[in-house]
Amino acid sequence: MESRNGIDLRLVLPAAAAWLAAGILVGVPGGVATVGVVVGLWVGAVLFVTAAVIDRRVRWRPLWATVGVSLAASALVASVVMVSGPVRLPAEARAAAQHHASVSALITVWSMPVETASPGGFGAGGAAVRVRFRGTVTELTEGARSARVSVPALVFAEFSGRGAASLPIGSVIRLDGTLRATDPGDAAAALYFGRGRPQSVADPPWWLAWANGLRARFAAAAGELPGDGGDLLPGLAIGDTSQVGAELDLAMKTSALSHLTAVSGANCAVVVAGIMLLGGYLRLRRGLRIALSLATLVGFVVLVTPEPSVLRAALMATILLLSIASGRPGRGVPLLALVVLALLVNDPWLARSYGFALSVLATAGLLVLAGPLTRVLSRWMPTVLAAAIAIPVAAQLACQPVLVLLSPTLPLYGVPANLLAGPAAPVATVVGLVACLLLPWLPGVAGAILYLAWLPAAWIAAIARTSALLPGSRLPWLGGAVGVLATAILTVAIVALVLRRPGAIRGWWPAAALALLVLAGGAYTGSLIGSGLGRAVAFPADWQIAACDIGQGDAVVVRDQDRYALVDVGPDPALLTECLDTLGIARIDLLVLTHYDLDHIGGVAAVIGRVGSALVGIPENAEDERLHVRLAEGGAAVREAARGDTGTLGGLRWEIYWPVRDSPAMQTGNPGSVTIGFDGRGIRSIFLGDLGQEPQDALRRIAAPGAVDVVKVAHHGSRDQSPQLYEDLSATVGLISVGRDNGYGHPTDALLGILATAGTRALRTDRMGMIVVAPAAGGGGALQVWTETVPSETGATETVRVGGPG
Repeated sequence: MESRNGIDLRLVLPAAAAWLAAGILVGVPGGVATVGVVVGLWVGAVLFVTAAVIDRRVRWRPLWATVGVSLAASALVASVVMVSGPVRLPAEARAAAQHHASVSALITVWSMPVETASPGGFGAGGAAVRVRFRGTVTELTEGARSARVSVPALVFAEFSGRGAASLPIGSVIRLDGTLRATDPGDAAAALYFGRGRPQSVADPPWWLAWANGLRARFAAAAGELPGDGGDLLPGLAIGDTSQVGAELDLAMKTSALSHLTAVSGANCAVVVAGIMLLGGYLRLRRGLRIALSLATLVGFVVLVTPEPSVLRAALMATILLLSIASGRPGRGVPLLALVVLALLVNDPWLARSYGFALSVLATAGLLVLAGPLTRVLSRWMPTVLAAAIAIPVAAQLACQPVLVLLSPTLPLYGVPANLLAGPAAPVATVVGLVACLLLPWLPGVAGAILYLAWLPAAWIAAIARTSALLPGSRLPWLGGAVGVLATAILTVAIVALVLRRPGAIRGWWPAAALALLVLAGGAYTGSLIGSGLGRAVAFPADWQIAACDIGQGDAVVVRDQDRYALVDVGPDPALLTECLDTLGIARIDLLVLTHYDLDHIGGVAAVIGRVGSALVGIPENAEDERLHVRLAEGGAAVREAARGDTGTLGGLRWEIYWPVRDSPAMQTGNPGSVTIGFDGRGIRSIFLGDLGQEPQDALRRIAAPGAVDVVKVAHHGSRDQSPQLYEDLSATVGLISVGRDNGYGHPTDALLGILATAGTRALRTDRMGMIVVAPAAGGGGALQVWTETVPSETGATETVRVGGPG
């Protein structure tokens, strides 16, 4: 059974059916419904296979067989879900999670620790480091009771300094903490929030220990290389991105180059091809070459850790090698479908893994589209150049419908960036891997080779940073299911038109596809221009600060060209989405969550998957930790902030003034609100969160911020304020983010009097709606302020100019 383009569907359809079944069923709690689905699928499979056997009509037999096998594949995956679902979180673990009990757990580490939050923040080098890693909880002890379990968990732990290096893959630790159940469809059955320092119980087995040591040595050697190239090289060679900083990581994602640091089929192909070529040069028999390739592939998977993309690529390479050994090489697409089916049967929860989906789609795009695109492009250019263009285009087209779920944007420079960086990636991978393997035996030679590998790594990093800084690097797009559907339809239309046979212009579908693309392109361009013109007419062109009108809560945007920071997200995702859409913001480069009150974090769902880096306060409970997990799973680099942390947002410099690291008081809640300041482009600003008078006075004593142009008034204008702090700030304007008829009396007369005494003009969202601030054209410290409405009888919109201090 084949499609019109010759793709064998006999394995593709069963794999797709199994994927769909797994994706649905892993999200449903086990029970009678699941049992009924399993029985129904098996019965259906038997009936259709029987029909294929007894039906004498040749034209129908392949259809019955394909449907029967698809139902059997779905039934097999459903059976695995039914059996393994309850085992993933047994009764003892479920009870501990429900009662929020304090337990002691034995945990086997299965992934490299990734720093998620650190009091050191960005560049302050604090003493404590909080990390997350995948592990299996094998024993739970609550009081005098112990239970043997096997719970896949996402574990959070804290270490001193570089102590996270003491968590090699395969090691066993004991950690006190609390267990929290996840949603049924999550890859991890539970979240484990550790307290205190982990205690080492057992070292990794020998077959993992060698890889841990080699990875650590290679990361240390690469860390001595200068600049971004040294940070990026371990990711390119062995998939270790632990040294990639938040800004470089964001640049790689923005320029659509982050896939280069994800070990995938390309890396496995390089390893296998190298061994096969070496074996051919040594005139080894085919069977021996294949056996050496398989052994090397197993070692490579252990070295880079068996992530979903690595497992998919390694299993596909293994099946391909075995088919070559049998003298019957498999075709690419059926082979990929077989690998997907095997992996889903082994772990149905992969069906909801974005990484797994992107890996499979990228491979499918290369198998199906790269060749035809190369042939089409080779009509106008050399074949080598045509292939270099076709490969990233094919992968991007196949992955884009899923990518819009992670970030509802389109990478304008993604294909050019891949064209420039693509040729350097295999060089960095091969040369870096050679250096890694030589480090234990010939460190001097390996050091020299590392410098050779550093050159392409530095080139890729430079392309990523340059592409990310170009205007319009990410264009806004529809999110959610509508965005996926629209992207998929447009992708099919583009592929159908580009790959149609020469001269095949008759019929209704080419005209329909062309009309669809023209209409969609015109509408999208018009929306971009229209929204841009609307904002250009309404807002000052160089606006830097915008206080969203989101009711009783805080959500303030800071901007430099096309770089955006968001300080708090307000109480409601819908209101925040409306504000961001009005401002034309698709991605948040820096998110600051000052503390965890609902009026400051309630709208976070509007930005999940759209954040590059997040600065957060110290979590007070498991729900706060869960928020960190949601942000991290959406692609954000999440870090705790403390005084002294600094960074940049485009041409603006930001600095954290509060809270004080390791202080015994005022670390959480309103008194511990993360207080950040921005400076540049003619405006100096500070955002006070919900600080009260006591922490405000402490801020003056410990880290006096000095005079500013704009202050985001603390706690929506409550009475609990420090007159001395506002006098020191001497701000030109004070932004008060407050809801109409809020019931708290905010902003209070006391606060308004403090601002008046300090010479600060009060601008409040309850009366003025959205407030936008820009440097005035004349400079000299003056500000241009645009307000959505003004408190007048007509309610007309007007522009207000406010003179600078003095």
